[in-house]
Amino acid sequence: MNDFKTLILLDRCKGLFEKAGMDYVQMRRILQVKLTMDGRRAPTLIGKTSRSADPDELSNQFLKSLWIYAVMGAVMTPFVVMGHNLIFQMSIVFGILMFMITTSMISDFSSVLLDVRDHTILGSKPVNAKTINMAKAIHIMIYLFFITGSITAAPLVGVLFRYGILFFLVFVLEIVLMDLLIVAITALLYWLVLRFFDGEKLKDIINYVQIGLTMVMAVGYQLIARVFNLVDLQIGYEAQWWHVFLFPVWFAAPFEWLFGGHRGEAIIVFSLLSVLLPLLAVWIYVRMIPSFEANLRKLSTQTARKKGRGGRWPDVLGRWICRSREEQVFFRFALGMIRKERDYKLKVYPSLGLSLIFPFIFMFNTFNSGSSWEEIRAGNSYLFMYFCAVMIPSAVMMLQYTSTPKGAWIFNTVPLRNHEPVYKGTLKACIAQLILPIFVVESMIFTVIFGVRILPDLLVILVMTLLYTVISFRLMGLEMPFTEPAQAGTQSGRTGLMLLLFLILGAMAGLHFALRFSTYGVYVLMAVALIANIAAWKLAFRNL
Repeated sequence: MNDFKTLILLDRCKGLFEKAGMDYVQMRRILQVKLTMDGRRAPTLIGKTSRSADPDELSNQFLKSLWIYAVMGAVMTPFVVMGHNLIFQMSIVFGILMFMITTSMISDFSSVLLDVRDHTILGSKPVNAKTINMAKAIHIMIYLFFITGSITAAPLVGVLFRYGILFFLVFVLEIVLMDLLIVAITALLYWLVLRFFDGEKLKDIINYVQIGLTMVMAVGYQLIARVFNLVDLQIGYEAQWWHVFLFPVWFAAPFEWLFGGHRGEAIIVFSLLSVLLPLLAVWIYVRMIPSFEANLRKLSTQTARKKGRGGRWPDVLGRWICRSREEQVFFRFALGMIRKERDYKLKVYPSLGLSLIFPFIFMFNTFNSGSSWEEIRAGNSYLFMYFCAVMIPSAVMMLQYTSTPKGAWIFNTVPLRNHEPVYKGTLKACIAQLILPIFVVESMIFTVIFGVRILPDLLVILVMTLLYTVISFRLMGLEMPFTEPAQAGTQSGRTGLMLLLFLILGAMAGLHFALRFSTYGVYVLMAVALIANIAAWKLAFRNL
C-alpha cells in the first residue's frame, strides 16, 4: 500500500493522539487501508470505473477527479472579486459551496460516515473504540480537505489579491466552519433516517442524491451561462426574519460586518450563528456517535424490500402490449428490476432527466436568439422532442447489467423454445417505464405551447422513437437481460456505436423536418414508420 503524504503529515501529531488515549500505529494503518480503498472508487462526477482498468490507475481515481471540482469552483471567482455588496456576493458563494460539497459528500463519500466494516472487522480485534472513531473522523476531514480545497482554490486566490490577507484568513475560517456544519448535519440526517426507517430507505435516498448530482452538474453549464443576466451585484440587502434559516447568509455576514462596515443587529446575529452553530452541531454529533453507530448496524442486515402497491395496472398493461403469456411474465420481471435496480437507475436516470430538459433548453435558446414567442409557436421547435430519444441507447444498453448477476441462472431453468419473449418483454418494460412517460409529459407541454396542429407530428415522433428503440437494441447485440455485473456497465468500446445511433436519430429528425414542407409528407412518413415498426418488431428478435 502507498504511504500517503497526508499520513506523513499526520505523523507530526502522533504524540497528541497517544496522549488522548488512541493507538496511533493502529489508527494510521486503518487510515492507510481506507485511503487506498477510496482511491479505487471513481467519483460520481466521472462515472464508474471499468473492472478491467489498470490497478495503478485505479489508485488515483479520487485525486484525478479533483480538477473537475476545481473547474466548477472557478465559477465562483467572479462573485468574489466583482461588486461591493459583500453579504450578497458571499451568500451566493457559500450557497454554491454548500450545495456542491454536501451533494458530493453524500454521493461519493457516504461510505465514510456509514462504514459498518470498522466495528464488524475491528470489533473482534484488540482495537479500542476511541481509535476506530478517531480514524473515521480523520478520514472524513482528509476527504473534506481535498474536496473543499479543490473547489475553493480559485476563489481563495481571487480573495487574496482582491481584498488582502485578513479577508483571506476569515474566508478560510468560515469554510472550515461550514465543513463542520455539513458533516454534522449530514450525520444527523442519516441518524434520523436510520432511527425510523431501515437501511434500504437510506440507500435509496443516497442513490437519488447521486442521480440528482449528476443531472445538476450536466445541465449546470446552461445555467452558469445565464446567471450574470439574472444577478446584479449592486443590489441592496435588507435583513428579514426568515434569513435566519439560510445557512449561506450566516457565513456571509462576518464579511459584511468586518469589511463592509455594516454592524446591524441582524448582521451580528448571523455572524455569531456562523461560528456557534457549527461548533454546537459538532458537539451534538460527538455526543450521538454511540447511538449513530448502533443504528448503522441496520445497514449490515439485508432487509427485504416491501412490495410496492402497483395495483393491477402492470398486469393490464402487460396483457395489452405483450402477445404471449411468457412475454407478460418477463415484462413484469423487467419492470420490477428497472424500478428497483439502483445501479441501473444511477446510470440511466441522469440521461433520462437530460432528455426531459434538453428540448426546452434548445427551444429557449431559440427564444434568446431574438425570435419572438409568436414566431416560436408558429415554427417547428417542437421537433426538438427528438431529444427525448437521446437516452434510449443508454437505457437499452444498461438492461443487460445488474448488481446481482449470480441470479442469472434462473433463465436457464425456464422452459422456453427461444429467448424472444425475454428480450421483447424486457424492451417493452423499458419503453413503458422510461420512454413513454417522458414522451407523454413532453407532448402535453408542447401541445399547450404549439396547439393541436402538432398532434400528427407527435404521433410520427412516437412511432419513430419506438423504431429507434428496436434499432438500438439490435445494433447493441446485448447479452441476456440483467445477467452481466454492473461494474462492467461503462466499459468503453461502444463509443462508435453510440455515435452511429445518434446519427440515425438525427437522420430521423432531419427526414421529419424535410417532409414538414410537403402537404402530405407527415402522413406518408407516419405510414412508412408504422410499417417499419411492425417489420422491425417481428424480425429483430429472431435467432435470439
